[in-house]
Amino acid sequence: MTNAEATADFESKKAEPKSVSLTWDLDSLFPGGAGGASFSAFRRELKSMIEQADTQLNKLPKTLNGDSAATWEEFVLLVQGIAARLEQGGAFAGCLISASVSDALAGQAHGEINDLRGLFLKSMTGFEALTADASDAEWNSFVERPALKPVAFPLNEMRKEAQIKMSPELEALTEELAVNGYHAWDHLYTKMAGELTVQWEENGETSEISLGQLATKFNNADREIRAKAFAKLTEAWKSRESLAAMALNNQAGFRLTLYERRGWKSPTDEPLRMNRMTRATVDAMWSAVNECKPKLAQYLDAKKKLLGIDGFRWYDESAPIGSSSAEFSWDEAWDFVIKNVGDFSPDMKTFCEMARDKRWVEGEDRPDKAGGGFCTSFPLNKESRIFMTFGNTYGDLSTLAHELGHAYHSHVLKDRDFFATQYPMNLAETASTFNELLIIDAALKQSSDKQEKLMLLDQKMQSALTFFCNIQTRFIFDETFYAARAKGALTSQELGELMTNAQRKAYGDLLADDGLHPLFWAAKLHFFFTDVPFYNFPYTFGFLFATGVYAHAQKQGSSFAQSYSAMLADTGSMMAEEVAQKHLGVDLTKVDFWRSAVNGALEGLDEFVELAKG
Repeated sequence: MTNAEATADFESKKAEPKSVSLTWDLDSLFPGGAGGASFSAFRRELKSMIEQADTQLNKLPKTLNGDSAATWEEFVLLVQGIAARLEQGGAFAGCLISASVSDALAGQAHGEINDLRGLFLKSMTGFEALTADASDAEWNSFVERPALKPVAFPLNEMRKEAQIKMSPELEALTEELAVNGYHAWDHLYTKMAGELTVQWEENGETSEISLGQLATKFNNADREIRAKAFAKLTEAWKSRESLAAMALNNQAGFRLTLYERRGWKSPTDEPLRMNRMTRATVDAMWSAVNECKPKLAQYLDAKKKLLGIDGFRWYDESAPIGSSSAEFSWDEAWDFVIKNVGDFSPDMKTFCEMARDKRWVEGEDRPDKAGGGFCTSFPLNKESRIFMTFGNTYGDLSTLAHELGHAYHSHVLKDRDFFATQYPMNLAETASTFNELLIIDAALKQSSDKQEKLMLLDQKMQSALTFFCNIQTRFIFDETFYAARAKGALTSQELGELMTNAQRKAYGDLLADDGLHPLFWAAKLHFFFTDVPFYNFPYTFGFLFATGVYAHAQKQGSSFAQSYSAMLADTGSMMAEEVAQKHLGVDLTKVDFWRSAVNGALEGLDEFVELAKG
């Protein structure tokens, strides 16, 4: 294909007739949906297995030794099977709900799976306590047994966690009380945020819209609309800030009390363990990020010029630059992704073709679907499913590539034992971001239109701005908030001051003095998640780690493809630092890797600045 032909292909404006199915296949997993005999029988079997695990736990020898090791192994294999089935059942119910939000049977099944998960966790708490009491010698011998050696890393991880927790009775009581206490604050916030609406006037008509609908206004090219949307958002959260402050204070208070009882010294101890990384790595990463702020200023100066504004404000972050008239049919999107991931890895190409042909992806634009996109795994079938709504744009093509990256990550792990397939959040975005980088670079190479190039380059730089400043703001806020909360509850005004201070520290002078967002602590749901503390730094880690891996792939070419899949396969069985050392030969606790990754993320910035000059 010539460059001219490639450009014409990328810029094609007329969608071709669709031959690839826009809807996914769920019947091959469980025929008949939530009410079908297959899924009903599956849930009954799952419940029976959990009851069996509870019975076996009560009979399990309390001491691990040569006589009891076989019985302990049998229990571990049972609970591993249960965990896989819980993921399978939850994924299926979640797919059904997303495909049709009015599917009441799917909602009931999802609730049933969650209840079963709660019962299972109680049994696991009891077993974890037994592992904590086992002698090191007996335990080390136990995890070397042939059936358990493939999952030795997650089993050791589980035991270490149990050793630094309270007694099993107190841990079980804490989990039970958290349902109607700790987690209830999360549910209350989610309900409150979901019910918030604003009056929106546009084109002479006034309507009541949700905050989700309001969020789309921040992508508008008209700055007056973005400013008005920000004012409406602020007004909405002003009316709920005292309730949001109450929820945030009580959630943090619960965590701090629990950490104190467990003897955990820092609020970041838990998220670091959850992400299988050290604080030295986080500090090295932020150090490299901080170095690039002057370079980011060049991007924002150019963007301000294109927008015709003097000061950059919070609501300008997603302001569109450039444009593209290119449209993709569903078939064209698949072809573009398959070709460009295939140029790097034949195995990835074969996988994407299989996902397409077996209808693993839901892309139809229709009523009653949920918003957003995701990839979910079905470990018993060794398959994945991807949910999105395709709208013929480059952004939709990028989403398809992103989610196929997640699916490929699961694919390379599919033959591992289930416990060894569970990788942490910070490594979860590696394959998805890698795919995005392949696609955007291909699009840039094939585009000859200035406005299209500006649009694509701006999307790259927007990502850098988000991960380097917006996410860092959240991290700084969480750290300062928990330090302050240890001394007592904070008012909404005090929370706003902590937030603006965090923004000034993360953005420096990139934001105008009057361009901050004092209520970001209330408006961002990530601060209120109770399952995952410090839901922030793993994002930046994932973005930069994938960028570093991509740079490695560019240097080595297609010869790196096999090493790449091997690296993904190890993400469920190693610390993040070990994965990087083994497969990239880099030390994540040193700033060098992160500095290189930051520079890679900013590739294209100079071209953007030049294009912005006219």
